[in-house]
Amino acid sequence: MSQAELGAASPSFIVSDVDRTLAFYCCKLGFEERFREPVDKPFFAIVGRDTAQLFVKAERNVLPQPNHTRHPHMRLDAFVYVDDPDVLAAELSGRGVDFSAPLKDTSDGLRGFEIRDPDGYVLFFGRPR
Repeated sequence: MSQAELGAASPSFIVSDVDRTLAFYCCKLGFEERFREPVDKPFFAIVGRDTAQLFVKAERNVLPQPNHTRHPHMRLDAFVYVDDPDVLAAELSGRGVDFSAPLKDTSDGLRGFEIRDPDGYVLFFGRPR
């Protein structure tokens, strides 16, 4: 039996303010806005860059809960594969993005860096060494 090929995954983050999240991902990280609903004061949006994509949603009385707030050993909320993390790190550094963990070779065999978004979600941008 043959298997279907999987494509990119799209993590879903509960955020406190969709407009603020859109501004961060689009202005700082170079993502594009692919969808928002409604147009004024959105409660849901999709942002993406190349094949990486995130769903973000704000819900009244529901707070963001990044993994590291639930357990300190679960520090990442998303892994974004990048062929050349050094080039991306230079690009984002040039945009004034602060890294929550610098570009480096990690002890678990990866090369990359971490960025924390406005709600505390941690994204690792990198690849296996």
